Amino acid sequence: MKKILYLCVAAFMLAACNESKTVSITVFNPLSLDRNNEIVEVSIADVSTKLQLADDAQFVIYNTNGQEVAYQITSDDKLIFPADVPADSTAVYVVKKGKPATVPTLACGRQYPERVDDLAWENDLVAFRAYGPALQKTGERAFGYDVWTKYNTSEPVVEDRYAMELNPETLAAIDSLKIADPNAAKELRAATSYHLDHGNGLDCYKVGPTLGGGTAALMSEGNIIYPYCYNDYKILDNGPLRFSVQLVYNPLTVKENTDVVETRIITLDAGSHLNKTVISYSGLNETTEIAAGLVLHEADGEAVIAADATQGYITYADPTDNASGVNGKIFVAAVVPGAVKEAKAIYFSKEEKEKERGGADGHVLAISDYQPGTNYTYYWGSAWSKAGMDAESWNQYVAEYAQKVRKPLEVTVL
Repeated sequence: MKKILYLCVAAFMLAACNESKTVSITVFNPLSLDRNNEIVEVSIADVSTKLQLADDAQFVIYNTNGQEVAYQITSDDKLIFPADVPADSTAVYVVKKGKPATVPTLACGRQYPERVDDLAWENDLVAFRAYGPALQKTGERAFGYDVWTKYNTSEPVVEDRYAMELNPETLAAIDSLKIADPNAAKELRAATSYHLDHGNGLDCYKVGPTLGGGTAALMSEGNIIYPYCYNDYKILDNGPLRFSVQLVYNPLTVKENTDVVETRIITLDAGSHLNKTVISYSGLNETTEIAAGLVLHEADGEAVIAADATQGYITYADPTDNASGVNGKIFVAAVVPGAVKEAKAIYFSKEEKEKERGGADGHVLAISDYQPGTNYTYYWGSAWSKAGMDAESWNQYVAEYAQKVRKPLEVTVL
C-alpha cells in the first residue's frame, strides 16, 4: 500500500513540475538603437522540446514586466512574437504552459478574383497589392506593387474597401443613374469608392507600367526587364502577426536565357512599414543585375529622394495621384541588406514617359548583382503623411531599418 502511495505522490510531483516548467527566450540587441515592437522568431520545435509540450498543449509568453505577449506559429515552424529591447541590451521572455489570450488579427490578406485577381494584404500600419493573371489578360500593363494608405485604425480595412467598391447592387445603381441622373451617379460612386478617403485611408498611388512602390526586377544592359503580373500564388501565413505569400511569375527572356521564372516570397509582419521579400530565379545561367525600384512622379530636380548605396537604401516622397494635394504624400522605400553597386535616379526620355510608362518620370533604383542559384533578399514599403509621417522621419526610419536588417536581434532559447 505504501509503495502505491509513494508512486502516486511521485507521479503528482512530476506532473506538477512539468506544469510549472518554463523556458526562457533571451533577445539581444547589438545596435545602439532601441528596438521596439520588432518581430523575432525561434524554432517552435526547440521551444516545445524544452517546455516538454504535448502535441495539443498550449503556452503563454510573458515579457520582462510579466505581461502576456501575442505570438504566432508560422508555416515554416517558427514561433514569432514582438520584442522590445533597449539599445545594446538583452530582454528575457518567459514561456509557460497555459491558455493564451485571444490575439487580434493585425496582418492578413487574400486574392480578390472579383477584382481581376488582385492579391492584397495589410498589417496594422500599411496595405499593398500585387496584380494577377486576370488583369494581365485585359491587356492593362501594371508591373509593380501598389500602395494603399491607412490610418485611424490598426484593424484590417482592405476587405471592407473591396466590398464597398465592388458591391453588385451599388454598381447596378450607378449604371442606372448614369442615364437618369449623372450627378447622382457620380455622388454614389464617390461615396463608395476606395479612391476616396472614408476615414481610414484610400488608394491614391499610381503604379501603371512601372516598378511601382518597391518591385525588384532583373536588368539587361541597363534596361529593366519588367515582370508582368504573377501567374500563380500560395498564401503561406495569414495572421495574426504575419502574412506571407509565394508568387510565381510568367517566364521571361533575359539575355540569352529563355524561360527564366521568378519566385517571390513576400512577408509582412505586424508593426512594420516594410515587407521582406525573398526572390529566386530558375533558368538563369549567368550573373545578372537586379534592381529594387520606386517609380518617380516628378521630373528631374523636383523629386525628393534619398539614394545611399553604402547603407543600402532608397526613399522617395510621392505626391500621390491628387494634384491639389488633399491626399498628402506617400513615402516609399526599399532596403537591400546585401551589396548595392549603385543607388540612383534614372529618368525616362520624353517619348518613353508618354508612350511606355503612363506619364511616370522615372525610377530611383538600388542596383545589385544576382548570382544564379541564390536568393535576393530586400525590404520595401511605405508610410503616409496623414498617418503622422514626414520626409525627415521617414528617411530616419528607413536608415535605421537598414541597420536593423544588417544586425538582427539575436534570439536564444534556454
